Order: sequence, then C-alpha cells, then structure tokens
Amino acid sequence: MASQKALLGHGACRSVGCFTKGTKIGEGTYGSVYQAQDKESGQCVAIKRVKLGDSTFEREGMPITHLREVSILRALRQHPHIVQLLEVVVGSAVDSVYLVFEYLQHDVARLVDTMSVPFSLPEIKCLAQQLLTAVSHIHANFVMHRDLKLANLLLAEDGTLKVCDFGLARRFDGTAGGAIDPEGGAGKEGGYTPNVVTLWYRAPELLLGARQYGSAVDMWSVGCMLGELLLHRPLMPGDTELKQLHLICELLGTPRARIWPGLQTLPHASKMALPEFHYNELQTRFAKLSPSKATIDLLNGLLTYDPEVRLDSVRAQAHPFFKERPLAVRKECMRSFTTHSNSRTHAAGGPHGSKRQGEAASSLLPAAKRQSLQRMSCAHALKDEYACSSPGGLALEQRRPSAASSPHANRSVLPSQESMRIPSPSSVVVSNRRQC
Repeated sequence: MASQKALLGHGACRSVGCFTKGTKIGEGTYGSVYQAQDKESGQCVAIKRVKLGDSTFEREGMPITHLREVSILRALRQHPHIVQLLEVVVGSAVDSVYLVFEYLQHDVARLVDTMSVPFSLPEIKCLAQQLLTAVSHIHANFVMHRDLKLANLLLAEDGTLKVCDFGLARRFDGTAGGAIDPEGGAGKEGGYTPNVVTLWYRAPELLLGARQYGSAVDMWSVGCMLGELLLHRPLMPGDTELKQLHLICELLGTPRARIWPGLQTLPHASKMALPEFHYNELQTRFAKLSPSKATIDLLNGLLTYDPEVRLDSVRAQAHPFFKERPLAVRKECMRSFTTHSNSRTHAAGGPHGSKRQGEAASSLLPAAKRQSLQRMSCAHALKDEYACSSPGGLALEQRRPSAASSPHANRSVLPSQESMRIPSPSSVVVSNRRQC
C-alpha cells in the first residue's frame, strides 16, 4: 500500500518470520514490544508491533502516528545517543507491521528504582551530558520529543545512554510555539495538544493548557529527571494535573506575571486557583546533598516557569555544573549492571502480575566478554517458556505514570505501563565498578 511504501522508504521489507520471538518486554498505546533474535545474524533486537485497526488500515493505510515516528527516527538516525530503528518488517496479514529497534538491557527508571547504591554525582553528570547531547540533536532537527522521562532513557552495558520512544514526538518550525505538524482540529486554532508528557515531567505551560509551545517543554522534563537522579526519587510525583501544579508551586513558588509574562494568556490560567507559595524551595529540597551553587542554578534554569527564558540544551551543556569538580566520569567507567538470571517463575495474574526469581552474578569483564555474555543471555531468554514482563510494582510508593497518548485521553493521567520500556531479562540488578 502507498502508506506502507512511505513507511519503509525503499524496497521490499523482510518478514517478521526472520526473527525468533522472545519475551514481551513492554506494552504501550501504539504497540507491544518483544525481545527477539535475528535468525540470520543472531542479533538481539526489540520488536514493536504496531497497533492497527483493520477497518482503518484497509481504508486509509498506515496511521499518521506511526508514519511520523518512523520519519522522525529516520531523520535522527546514526546519533550515538538515540535508539536506532533498524528496519521495518511485516507479518503474513496485510495489517501486520513491526518496527525493529536495537536492544538495550536497562532503562534508567528501573535502575533508579532497584539499585541499592544511588548513582554518584560523577555518574549523574555523565548521564546528564549524554542526555543533553541527544536532546540537542533532537531539537537541532526541529523535533520535540514530548515524553522525556527516565523510563525512556536506555543504558547500554558500555555506559552509553540512549533516548527512546518517539511515539509522541512532533516537528516544530523553530519559532516560539510555531507548529508545522499541528494537532488542532476544527475550532482548536491549530497548534499542538497540551495532553503530552508523562505527568511527573510535564511543563507548567502544558498543565495550563498551552497549545502553542516548543522545545522548552522537553527541557523542563530534563530538569525533572536531573532532580530525580540527584534525589534518587521523583522530584514532583503528582497523580492529577491539579496535584502536579500544586507540587510545582510548592517547590518553585507560585508564578507571577512579572516572572512569566505569558502566564495569563494560557487557557487554564484563569480557571485554576494556584496555591500560594512565596519562596523557591529548591535549595531546601536538596539540602541533605549539600549541593553546589552551580547545581541549584542549573536546576533553576531548567525548571524556569517562562519557557522563553528556560535553559535550552546548548546552554545547559555549557553550564558550570559540568565544569566544577567532581567532573563527570567517562561513560566507559560507569558501573556495570550486567545480570544473569538462573531461574524464573511465572505467577498467576498474567504478564502484569508476574514475579521473577533468580540469583544474579556479575563481574568486571572486558567489553568483548560482556557482549558475548549478553548474546548468550539473549538466546537463553528466547528459549525460556515463561513470560518475562516489567515488574508489577516499584520500590517507590508511587507507581510511575505514562504519558497521555492522544488528545482525547483522560486529562488526569492514571498509573499504567510505560509505552516502551526495555528492561533487563533478570529481575535482579547487580552493579559493579569497571576498572578504568
């Protein structure tokens, strides 16, 4: 079909039968994600099955949401800190389409939730530098990710961080709020939907209904992630939009027109009575960490109310936070989170209720040996008959929420499965220092 040819970009695509299907490792609004292995090369990959409505596909072809995601991933390909879309494959049915991604064992959210020893400041700086490098490339190509969160940051065994899940990404024209890929319907005056970004990481302009916005919404998310890495817990874990606004005001003080000139022009600004907090409490919130002035200044710059003044990725990369000691550790010297599961059990309750048990063994290994073990672990997982899914619960009291995936979704985001999480096959994470 025409839309399928546009999706592929060139030539005929391979069949999904070229892969050995493994365990389910994620479930999202736009598709399920499975671990798989290429029968020819032996490469371990992540395959995302695209959800298509039969009647819609027959009538209109490939949905625009998937075409956008593939188009954006192609535009951003070959960047070392963005997950690579390897190919598109099809099944036997006309509406069976799959996206094949490189496979990375860990996502940062799960590591934060399970690791007994938090990331050190040099490690956090290393992760933040890689994240900002990726975000800078995304924005330089006039793309907004619109769902940056720790669960969408994957970590390879060599310490490389990669951004994934571009299902909500959109293009913009580089001006403030300029939309070249608008989502507005009749009577909505164009622009984008404000119902994007997972609630804990959602910028205040989105919470107040902005439809004209730009890449600054991603930078707010970066600030939330940096705060979460430093605290080892979510910075502002609201469970409704009103609660999220309350937490933002409690941490940063209630916004005023003098520091945010565009505040009163936002659709919900006059409808919501913001709570009164007179002081910025960032320094107090991080007091136990004895943060430097540069640390608080970077957080303040990223968590600035006015999106016109908020730090962009280029200025954030050049911030003194990254130049003062302790300096960022080299990514090759990041802790290793190599795991090996000796046994698994499948509990009742389906994939979301599964429990896994196993002893973990980890050692400081050369890169080639680590890669060999990773391939062996992948093959072992593919032979396993038991389901292996994301854990049903988290170590935190709050379960991580997901981003709303459409303009028609419920405005109050409820806890649910992340859209594209690629966890390690083992439930136990063991960390070790590499020898550098």
